[in-house]
Amino acid sequence: MNTYKNTRHAKFLLNYHFIWIPKYRRGILDNRDIKKLISNTIDELAKKHKFDVLALEIMPDHIHLFLSAIPKYSPSKLMNIIKGITGRRISKKFPDLNIEGSVWTRAYFVASSGNVSSKTIQQYIDKQGD
Repeated sequence: MNTYKNTRHAKFLLNYHFIWIPKYRRGILDNRDIKKLISNTIDELAKKHKFDVLALEIMPDHIHLFLSAIPKYSPSKLMNIIKGITGRRISKKFPDLNIEGSVWTRAYFVASSGNVSSKTIQQYIDKQGD
């Protein structure tokens, strides 16, 4: 989980913890079929966009997603992709929910995670001039 990855031009470790909620806190995430659709869609997007799903938990009123991404994607771009595709698929497959507009709120939480603390990085940089 915390091993460095490579592309042709970069070595990296970018792990993100995302949390997001349905618009108006709609009670849609306790539906087993919607949960399965979200999970399958995220797995499909992970293959397509080359990110690894480290953990996914769909709670009754919010979603936790922990993933490892390549540097090509910013956290906001990842959320745009994931929320956009899952939201469209939920609206299309479950028209009886009468979801007008977006399934998800525009807001989300993101935190980065890695092997090294901020303090360690700061100390490393400070010592480079010595």
